[in-house]
Amino acid sequence: MTDPIPAISSPDRERLVALTRRSHAVIAGHQDPGGAYPASPTFSAYRGYAWLRDGAFTAEGMSRYGDVGSVDRFHDWVTDVLAARAEQVAGLIAAAGAGQDLPLDRMLPTRFTFDGADGSDPWWDFQTDGYGMWLWAVVTHARRHALALDRWLPGVEVAVDYLLTFWDRPCYDWWEEHVEQRHVSTLGAIHGGLRAIAEAGALDPTRTRRALHVAEQARGLALAEGTTAGRAGDPAAPHLAKWLGSTAVDASLAACVAPFGLVEPGTTIAAATLDAVARDLDVDGGVHRFRADVFYGGGQWLLLACLLGWNRAVAGDRAGALRHLQWVADHATEDGELPEQVPDHLLAPERRDEWLERWGPVATPLLWSHGMYLILADELGLLPEDDQR
Repeated sequence: MTDPIPAISSPDRERLVALTRRSHAVIAGHQDPGGAYPASPTFSAYRGYAWLRDGAFTAEGMSRYGDVGSVDRFHDWVTDVLAARAEQVAGLIAAAGAGQDLPLDRMLPTRFTFDGADGSDPWWDFQTDGYGMWLWAVVTHARRHALALDRWLPGVEVAVDYLLTFWDRPCYDWWEEHVEQRHVSTLGAIHGGLRAIAEAGALDPTRTRRALHVAEQARGLALAEGTTAGRAGDPAAPHLAKWLGSTAVDASLAACVAPFGLVEPGTTIAAATLDAVARDLDVDGGVHRFRADVFYGGGQWLLLACLLGWNRAVAGDRAGALRHLQWVADHATEDGELPEQVPDHLLAPERRDEWLERWGPVATPLLWSHGMYLILADELGLLPEDDQR
């Protein structure tokens, strides 16, 4: 049973709704004319780049808000970026089939310049999660607004072919760390994307069959090797783990429940995973990435508060979801911008200064934070009425 939202005072409701309008304005205002959603327009390490991972969730928030044109332009941009790499992907697939060793710098990047080029500066680039996330996002947007997927099929086919071959290769995780591991949240994103596009009926029969097969393989691998089942010292109910063979908890694991359905909401393992994330990483509504985090001192991430809140809403805990939304709203700047993280509760406070010296202040605004705020606000029925948008 879904709990009702607790009573919200009129001023608080107005504040939460006003921040949805501001979030939409921030995203729309910074979207590149070519369609890319910048990660952050001001942060030194992100400026000039767009990630598929950030963009997929930002697009979902904008799609829920009803800005169909903005989201269409983003998916057009991704399609152009991927279609331009069709021959590169075909070559990678052929090389892998021939047993060649493929170094990381030959793989597709995780971020692109606004004109669709690879970045020229070094980055932790080989990450497959964003390709699965984009597939999920474009299918979800098309379904919500009754759009034909044919428009984006050239990019979709490249993403699908890439994942069908390289889905189980170790790569960097959401946080661009641990390239030597196979990460459960990455498997979750691949599962969610391949299943979504296969079930959408847009692919040819061969790709559809293979996509469903690989989606199930990803799920089977995660459940066989990426849980805490039977490991000493862990809770009786097994939960998903940070990577295969690990017992660590990572907030990105929540996405394996909602939206990607690697484990179905309401199942024992889904509940145990969300409980583990909350127990280890939720402090007063703000959510850390993982316990060993030292980036900017290991602060609390607004987008992760929204992700856990999204999962609470899906599970019927609307009061818990609202708690996260209010925490995020409390950490908006005076002009309504949402940062990447805040230093209220640092896991490694002694490490914060080194990051400030290296890259300057925390990314503000982070468009991913604003996109996630829109998603959670929609889950709680707090988007403006259509005639107010």
